[in-house]
Amino acid sequence: MLLFAALSAIIAPFIFLVIFRMPAVKGMLFSALIVIGLAFFVWGMGGTIVIASILQGLHKALTILLILFGAIVLLNTLRHTGAVDRINQGFRNISSDMRVQVIIVAFLFGALIEGAAGFGTPAVVTGPLMVALGFNPMAAATLALIADSSPVSFGAVGTPIQVGLSNIPNANLAFFNEIGVNVTLIDLFAGTFVPLILIAILTLFFGKKKGLSSTLTMVPWALLVGITYTGSSLLYATLFGQEFVSILASLTGLAIATLTARKGFLLPKTTWNEALQSDFKVSENKSNMGLIKAWSPYLVVVGLLLITRIIDPIKAFTLNHVDWTWSNILGIEGITSGWEVLYSPGTILLIAALFAILIQRKSFSNFTKASKESLGQVKSAGLALFSTLALVQVFSNSGLNMNDLVSMPQYIAETLAETFGSGWLFVAPFLGELGAFITGSATVSTLTFSPIQFNVANEVGMNPQIILALQVIGAAAGNMICVHNVVAASTVVGLTGKEGDVIRKTLTPAILYGILAGIGGFVIMQFI
Repeated sequence: MLLFAALSAIIAPFIFLVIFRMPAVKGMLFSALIVIGLAFFVWGMGGTIVIASILQGLHKALTILLILFGAIVLLNTLRHTGAVDRINQGFRNISSDMRVQVIIVAFLFGALIEGAAGFGTPAVVTGPLMVALGFNPMAAATLALIADSSPVSFGAVGTPIQVGLSNIPNANLAFFNEIGVNVTLIDLFAGTFVPLILIAILTLFFGKKKGLSSTLTMVPWALLVGITYTGSSLLYATLFGQEFVSILASLTGLAIATLTARKGFLLPKTTWNEALQSDFKVSENKSNMGLIKAWSPYLVVVGLLLITRIIDPIKAFTLNHVDWTWSNILGIEGITSGWEVLYSPGTILLIAALFAILIQRKSFSNFTKASKESLGQVKSAGLALFSTLALVQVFSNSGLNMNDLVSMPQYIAETLAETFGSGWLFVAPFLGELGAFITGSATVSTLTFSPIQFNVANEVGMNPQIILALQVIGAAAGNMICVHNVVAASTVVGLTGKEGDVIRKTLTPAILYGILAGIGGFVIMQFI
């Protein structure tokens, strides 16, 4: 009964969203009620702790809604100023092939955003941008989530490693950098294939012809981009440490991808555009706006994210001013929800939208109109996020109980460890994925499960650094399927209620990524 109660946080959302295809608003409400009921009656969580956890989830949901609102406002503002049309023209000058565009926008530009911000920001930025390029919304949401995987290991200036592994004995900067190198070594076997996986999903699920021909012709270029990203990641992790891997590797990948796409190097002569929205029309009017001016708000986003995260005085200011953190909710020590408003990517996205008005010299009414439109789009995501985060926090806080039980996630991990033992090498990435699926955070997944991964590795005689690297990689891959990321990515492209359909499409790549990571870990283990 205990195992069933612990697994309810995984089983219930899967049944309601994926099998029954319920909208997240309804499916996650039912899931939350089931998990909360089991936490109270089976796990022995006190009523006050349960209520505090629910309130913690509601508060965290508001922090995510701010990010969604900021992303949608920025895109809608750029639509009104005409910048989106200019960005589209720029992409057509590089390549009008959607297979190329998805790699440049979702994978490489998304990796740049991930390296600076993390916390699910890339998918809510790149998804709407792809819709503006003509991608149908389902393709945009699915591909944005899948693309935000490999870069997540080093997202938010190294947070998943530095914070996620901070509770490992004797953890220090040298240890974090060693883990970073191991992650990049293993990712040569997994992350290298992300561009190809994206193209395969795009053509197989969203193309008119269901064969592999449209994917196979892209294999050489996709692998070139993939090995450029993962190979340069290994180089940067070795030379500079793990903090800036996603940022530097994405810039390297963008340079190579753009140059080769312009020249048509390793690319087929035919253009693939079968995932276009049925009513999408390419604007024939040539924009007078400069390309840099059109892109400038996104450059502002990246710049502000980096400034607020690596320049200590500015970071301290944004963390300590306009702080809406709710500490020790209902007097329960440790049940806290942080919300440093100025530090939030959502606030930075809103500031970038204002900069768009100034830089592009457009009327302020473009911003106010975009804000009103965006508010209506975000409202529908609120209820789904409230239920999802309530479930997550009850699950995470379940160690606070009257039955002297470990928390639900720890119970699951210990049960898996007892079951698989010597085969743990191939289980480790999936435990990471499991944690991210439930908590919605690669960092929280690793923070929760890394001590268990470390102990299992020592017990079965495996290299702990490789196992911990697999945990980090698995947690990153879990971004593809975690419910609140899916809700967010679906909302910003106008697909509220279709979250289960999105997960059905991202589930296979998530499993494949875990398998490839396990193989990579096995190979690397032979040489260490």
